[in-house]
Amino acid sequence: MPPRRRIAVDAGQAALRAWLEQRDRLDRATTATAVRYTLEELAATHPGRSVEVRVPPFGAAQAITGPRHTRGTPPNVVETDAQTWLALVVGELSWREASDAARVRDSGIRADLSDVLPLLPESA
Repeated sequence: MPPRRRIAVDAGQAALRAWLEQRDRLDRATTATAVRYTLEELAATHPGRSVEVRVPPFGAAQAITGPRHTRGTPPNVVETDAQTWLALVVGELSWREASDAARVRDSGIRADLSDVLPLLPESA
């Protein structure tokens, strides 16, 4: 069963386009929509529950096939800020660049997302 969408695709795409155009001048609500939409896209295009991706304070998603996590802290976690996450999603920043610059914190053997990012390169 695919994950339930909370952000309408049209609204999410519009928020992502706004982020591409305005970046740091973008209001918090639009940034939140862009982040939540892209987290939902990650879960929809790479279903599973073996990696938890966190973009505080806006949201988190579980994705990637593999052993399912059910209790406590997940063994595979990725955490980053909104600007870094969105840059990774559209391909403006590579996983390696973000990791080398300590812009992402990851733990676990499945937490390397270089095979699934960029998620929406056509948006860039």
